[in-house]
Amino acid sequence: MLTLSGIHTFYGPIEALRGVDIQVARGEIVTLIGANGAGKSTLLMTICGRPRATRGQILFDGEDITRDETFLIVRRGIAQAPEGRRIFARLTVFENLQIGATVGQPQHFDEDIEKVFILFPILRQRRNQRGGTLSGGEQQMLSIGRALMSRPRLLLLDEPSLGLAPIVAKQIFAAIAEINRTQGLTVLLVEQNAFHALRLAHRGYVLQTGRIVLSGTGAELLANPEVRSAYLEGGVHA
Repeated sequence: MLTLSGIHTFYGPIEALRGVDIQVARGEIVTLIGANGAGKSTLLMTICGRPRATRGQILFDGEDITRDETFLIVRRGIAQAPEGRRIFARLTVFENLQIGATVGQPQHFDEDIEKVFILFPILRQRRNQRGGTLSGGEQQMLSIGRALMSRPRLLLLDEPSLGLAPIVAKQIFAAIAEINRTQGLTVLLVEQNAFHALRLAHRGYVLQTGRIVLSGTGAELLANPEVRSAYLEGGVHA
């Protein structure tokens, strides 16, 4: 479904991605792990066209989207729940979800919002509450729900467990597994909690200073001594 070939991305004179190659097959959960500053978020944003790749090619369903504008990429079926959630704090939960649906299919709005409410029941209770008054976990649920309202074929998730209590993070990971299992939704997940991310993912990549240095199944990377030493040992695996 998604292929990145030789992707180079710059912020001014700084090269953030250095020849990145990854593939995401239809129906997979693929995770990207790495230290802060490795280029994980940059990779997701490059897929969405901001910043734009300087060199290389991005294919989505066989179509070259490397030079497409962001709104066209979203219309093709790629949605992102960004790092830091970035919901509309002054709008209600319902209004945030309405905004997510603006590139969806209006005739399916009621069906789609019901799916979000089933996935995240607390959002149904909070539907008339302003987004800025929600807890961090509820805001993350809203961010994912808003992305789902666009009926994506590929969902990009950037640090969905960031800043959340372990029990709430577990709920978020369970929801990701649920939408993949029940809806067949393809997911590319950026996550610092390497243990949970690799346990959830079908496959994974390790990004280090803008380069892919390791790849394999989630189980293979969990068992890899280099990955365990760099990203797992001493971490909280609850």
